[in-house]
Amino acid sequence: MGRILKWVFYLLVLGAIALVAYAYVGPFFGADFSAPASEIREPVTLNAK
Repeated sequence: MGRILKWVFYLLVLGAIALVAYAYVGPFFGADFSAPASEIREPVTLNAK
């Protein structure tokens, strides 16, 4: 049981390292992580009395 938990821990650490590496290297390979930069306007009707 301890051997399985150790391997799961190693896989989680490697996955976290891979995720961080992808976040840094991804834009060089065409991955775009930026939010859409378009303004959205909608009319709002307030029913204040």
